[in-house]
Amino acid sequence: MPQSLGQVVREARLAKKWTQRELAERVKKEDGTPITPQYLNDIEFDRRTPSEYVARTLAKALDLDPDFLIVLAGFIPEDVRKRVTEETVKDAMSLFRKK
Repeated sequence: MPQSLGQVVREARLAKKWTQRELAERVKKEDGTPITPQYLNDIEFDRRTPSEYVARTLAKALDLDPDFLIVLAGFIPEDVRKRVTEETVKDAMSLFRKK
């Protein structure tokens, strides 16, 4: 069964032996303030979905691939989204399904 965004974040945090508070202090929102431990808890238990920006900063803090977290959060990375056409989506889905 594929992992959710929350499961990936939680496992990576635990691998670093950080508390939720320690990780939350490292993850900044767009305005430069850190996320709260409660917000991180909500992400880890899939009750909230972070913005693309927060997903990127989570990935950086946890040494994860940002594109992976962004996709798990349900977004298409901005640089890719600019080039999306019906044909590229069809091709991509076909490749995913073959694998």
